[in-house]
Amino acid sequence: MTPIVKICCISSKQEASDAISAGASALGLVGEMPSGPGVISDEDILAIASEVPPLVATFLLTSEKDSSSIIAHHKRTRTNTIQIVDDIEISEYQIIREALPNVNIVQVVHVLDESSIDKALELAESVDAVLLDSGNPNLAVKELGGTGRTHNWEFSKKIVEGCKKPVFLAGGLNAENVRKAIESVNPFGIDLCSGVRTNGGLDKRKLERFFEEVDKV
Repeated sequence: MTPIVKICCISSKQEASDAISAGASALGLVGEMPSGPGVISDEDILAIASEVPPLVATFLLTSEKDSSSIIAHHKRTRTNTIQIVDDIEISEYQIIREALPNVNIVQVVHVLDESSIDKALELAESVDAVLLDSGNPNLAVKELGGTGRTHNWEFSKKIVEGCKKPVFLAGGLNAENVRKAIESVNPFGIDLCSGVRTNGGLDKRKLERFFEEVDKV
């Protein structure tokens, strides 16, 4: 089955419109981060999310690490999905779910080594979906996404095979490698930022080429 596509680092209403027109089923809207591209203000996230068609998922990327801060961040932005990019305590998920029952929760797992497999499968029990990325939260300045790097897709494949929830694959995807990524991992969704941008801006031609490759799978 062809995976859905999430275009991340959306910075304006025009980029949102262009991504949706190209075929995106989900948009990533990046809140404050310790590093990485695409950060926009909560006011801009709210403005963009409020005009996205209801069948398109809007992901708030939040680096907050406790339930009260995550809930507050969402209330400032009003997306239909929260993407948690750093580790939080397992008990926090239920608090978020009770406060925001109509909002989907997606947890990012940065695939570093084989231990990431067990981690992803454990966390999947508490969330609606898992997103596999190539950051490194263990660095002094945390990398929580937007690295433009791929990771070991063998680990991602094992997570997809063992996971009972949808799994998104992110990290260094572009028109040149997306077919191999899909065939190798078989994810529910794919997620990318830099692979469809030129000088930081969304590139319509790169978008077109990317979706052409996805549709060939």
